[in-house]
Amino acid sequence: MIGENMSNINKNKKKLNKIMDKYNLTSYEKNELFCIINKIFSHKEFQNRMTCKFMHHGKITIGPFDIEVIYTKGHTNDSVTYYFKEEKIMFTGDFIFKNSIGRTDLGGNTKDMIESINKIKHYDDSIIIYPGHGEYTTLSSEKENNEFFNTLH
Repeated sequence: MIGENMSNINKNKKKLNKIMDKYNLTSYEKNELFCIINKIFSHKEFQNRMTCKFMHHGKITIGPFDIEVIYTKGHTNDSVTYYFKEEKIMFTGDFIFKNSIGRTDLGGNTKDMIESINKIKHYDDSIIIYPGHGEYTTLSSEKENNEFFNTLH
């Protein structure tokens, strides 16, 4: 499992590198972005070893990136989604998967998951969602095809 998670981290670092290559980021800025992505895509054992400066709800700026940190509790009680507005990308961790959602028995609960889904529904349909594992998707696809977006209220 840890090997699989490291593979996911490396794949997503490559995606992030493609985005960062467009900008002249300092090594500090790159490290902060990698820290955020590693928090999303890595196993809990690795997450607990990382300390990112920007891990709280609200808006942050790292280099040219304006990032909204959104509490999306439900999978766990401290789950967050990172929304890169200009790039129209969300990194959702284990909150949303393609046509599914994360489990709610790992410290989260169904009530919080419903609130988080309803919060995310209000964002732009064209946003690309990168979950913690599996295929990427779009918010419009999830609104159409994810049964949890349509049955949980």
